[in-house]
Amino acid sequence: MAQDKTIAQRTGRSSGVGRVLIVVYGILALGATGRSFVQIAGLLRDSEPVSLAYWLSALASVVYIVATIALIAPGRAWYRVAWATITFELVGVLVVGTLSLTHPEYFARPSVWSWYGNGYLFIPLVLPVLGMLWLRAHRPSREPEGTAS
Repeated sequence: MAQDKTIAQRTGRSSGVGRVLIVVYGILALGATGRSFVQIAGLLRDSEPVSLAYWLSALASVVYIVATIALIAPGRAWYRVAWATITFELVGVLVVGTLSLTHPEYFARPSVWSWYGNGYLFIPLVLPVLGMLWLRAHRPSREPEGTAS
C-alpha cells in the first residue's frame, strides 16, 4: 500500500513536465512579485499615483503564486483552483495584451502581461496554454479523496 502511494505521488501533477511548469510558474511568481513591489514602492515613495500597469503586475503576481501552489498541491479542489487561476491568467494576458496594443496610453509603463508578456519572452502567453494541456492530461481520479487504498 505504501508503494502504491509513492507511485501515485510520482505520477501526479508535480512530476515530469509538471515539475517544469511548477518551476516556471514559481519563477514568474517571484519575478512578477518583485517587479510589482519595486514599481509600487517606488511610486509611493515619490508620492505619485500608482499606474494601472503596476496594479496589473501585482495581480499577475498573485495569480502566479496561487497557480504555483495549486499545481503542487494534491487533490481535486486544488486541481480546480489550478484550472481557475490558469484560465484567469490566459484571459488576463489576452485582454491586457490586446489593450496594451489598442490603448497604449493606459500602459505608458509596462505590466507583466503588456504586449502579451513580451518583456518575459512571451512566456505569460504560452505558459497557461501548456498548463491547461498538462492539467487536462492529469485529471485527478474520480474516487472521493481519502478513500483510495
